[in-house]
Amino acid sequence: MTTHVLGDTGTLTGRSLRHILRSPDTIITTAVTPIALMLLFVYVLGGAINTGSDESYIDYMLPGILLITIASGIAYTAYRLFLDLQGGIFERFQSMPIARSSVLWAHVLTSLVANLVSVTIVIGVALIMGFRTGASVGAWLAVAGILILFTLALTWLAVIAGLSAKTVDGASAFSYPLIFLPFISSAFVPTESMPPAVAWFAENQPVTSIVNTIRALFAEQPVGNDIWIALAWLVGILIAAYAFAIAAYRRKIS
Repeated sequence: MTTHVLGDTGTLTGRSLRHILRSPDTIITTAVTPIALMLLFVYVLGGAINTGSDESYIDYMLPGILLITIASGIAYTAYRLFLDLQGGIFERFQSMPIARSSVLWAHVLTSLVANLVSVTIVIGVALIMGFRTGASVGAWLAVAGILILFTLALTWLAVIAGLSAKTVDGASAFSYPLIFLPFISSAFVPTESMPPAVAWFAENQPVTSIVNTIRALFAEQPVGNDIWIALAWLVGILIAAYAFAIAAYRRKIS
């Protein structure tokens, strides 16, 4: 049974990835917005922002940009899932001897691959712009693990949106608040510089702990409790989103 599910998931993931290869503008579009934000903040606004540290601004803001990259990319998962539903692909799959869960997992794994490619492109541009880190291999692996967990958590939220949306615009619009969330966090400015009410929200929402953890790993500094708070948020969101997505999927195909 496990081999059957893995085989079906692999086949359907290959199908989804081929669609992306035929339309690479998906990845390019996902990477363009965060790259534009990097250029804007580093070369236009960065000189006026006091981060309270000696590190360059590109080093300071890159973790937040990586999260925005992923938040932008997962909108395409909801979009592609919605189109599959409207096109009757799910009904056709139901008439075939295919593990039902493999249909969703194919979209999730495709999202993971596409977003990792986008993140790699953004990091490459950041290096050209002056980003530097002495992070060890272990620290890089930890950053990759956090970004993968972040992608999975948001992708399962995208699955819920794709299954529940009534229109194409509605399927992808859910990602806008997720893209905006890093701006009310420690991603671009220290939370201490914000008004008290905004600072309280920024310090207690998930993006701040994730950004702080990635920034500390890149800077070879102790991560403190931020990493445990970040993991708690990510695992909690992932479990809840997965449960709701599976429930919505069962209702949709029943």
